[in-house]
Amino acid sequence: MSRTTTLTRSLLAVALAATTALAACSGSDDDEGSDAKSLTLWHYEGPTSAMGVAWNRAIEIFKEKHPGVEVKFEEKSFEQIQQSAGMILNSDNAPDLMEYNKGNATSGLLSKQGLLTDLSSEATKRGWDKKLSTSLQTTAKYDADGVMGSGKWFGVPNYGEYVMVYYNKDLFAQKNIAIPKTQQEFETVLDTFAKGGQVPLSVGGAEYPAMQILYELALSKANRSWVDSFQLYKGKFDFKGPEMTYGATTFSDWVKKGYISKDAAGIKAEDMGVAFTQGKFPILISGSWWYGRFTKEIKGFQWGSFLFPGNKLHLGSSGNLWVVPTKSKAKGLAYDFIDITMSPEIQNLLGNSGGVPVAAEPDKITDAKSKELIENFNLVLKDDGLAFYPDWPAPGYYAVMAAATQGLITGSKTVAQWQDEVAKPYDQNRKDLGK
Repeated sequence: MSRTTTLTRSLLAVALAATTALAACSGSDDDEGSDAKSLTLWHYEGPTSAMGVAWNRAIEIFKEKHPGVEVKFEEKSFEQIQQSAGMILNSDNAPDLMEYNKGNATSGLLSKQGLLTDLSSEATKRGWDKKLSTSLQTTAKYDADGVMGSGKWFGVPNYGEYVMVYYNKDLFAQKNIAIPKTQQEFETVLDTFAKGGQVPLSVGGAEYPAMQILYELALSKANRSWVDSFQLYKGKFDFKGPEMTYGATTFSDWVKKGYISKDAAGIKAEDMGVAFTQGKFPILISGSWWYGRFTKEIKGFQWGSFLFPGNKLHLGSSGNLWVVPTKSKAKGLAYDFIDITMSPEIQNLLGNSGGVPVAAEPDKITDAKSKELIENFNLVLKDDGLAFYPDWPAPGYYAVMAAATQGLITGSKTVAQWQDEVAKPYDQNRKDLGK
């Protein structure tokens, strides 16, 4: 993400004992940069997205509380940070605070490489550990191998996210279509549009959205044990098992049936989202990071959302992480900024702007669509239904999964070839980790 992302889409003083281990590689941390005169901040949330709105307000509050500090904000794209974070954070050009993707292949890898600051002490000191549920903490913690779910805090998420089905209510009404409750009913909906000459799904096959649809289909046949085996390396995993076989086969069939255009292979996530806002497609399957933006930008039709029909497991997790690079020169200020994003004011703003806050005051969420969004997320949490994302398990896996899934769209790869292509780097990473 996805986000992705499009997207995307979420986030002074410190005890000396918590930084002793970092001192050797990051210079003197006597005051963790609390007296720094500037804070360089990177994130990739669009200004009209829920997170963008919230983070911009957080910057204003930060400036009010630190009148002598200059905030040097740089908006980066998801792809920019995804592709070059390791190189940048290992240089003197590293920002002081950065939004970064969560998971083994991203934040886990950087933590293993020693490029991220251990935030465990700050998480306890500032109460972040109390504001985040156990499931949402999964992506904040990484062990010595960079595998999420345990170990030290290397990032702080301050929003949640999940993948859902967005739909054009007007186009559904024209064909007298009700919201589907099962996957079979959903495929009937897709078929109705396709047979009427309308490609039903807006898909960004050049980036994360296509692989997420495939994974959502695989999850329809999966359970929690399967997710833990795939994502957390708890037990053996077989890409030719029934779950991934069903996901890839059904995805390929959807292309053949005209539910997904072969042209989608060259479409980016941004263009996918814009096409939906323009009413060109009746359905889009993607993340909550689009929600606030759709609320503001869709003017020509009524729209809504529902969980992927029939699934108990859904793509989703905590939002992206605020991470503090080891080479940050203003760590104390970075911790202060993170703390502001966890405050009631910012969490409530996030919730009323179409985001999924982790520590909002329920009675302060007044927007009807935002309530629907948050209520559906709570349903997923209630079922322990967050199943993370398909590109997370191994370093460099995003590019592998994206390219392989593009092959299914164009027809240049069979399901068996897709399975072999995505299995090879995954299996090698597990072998390297001794898992």
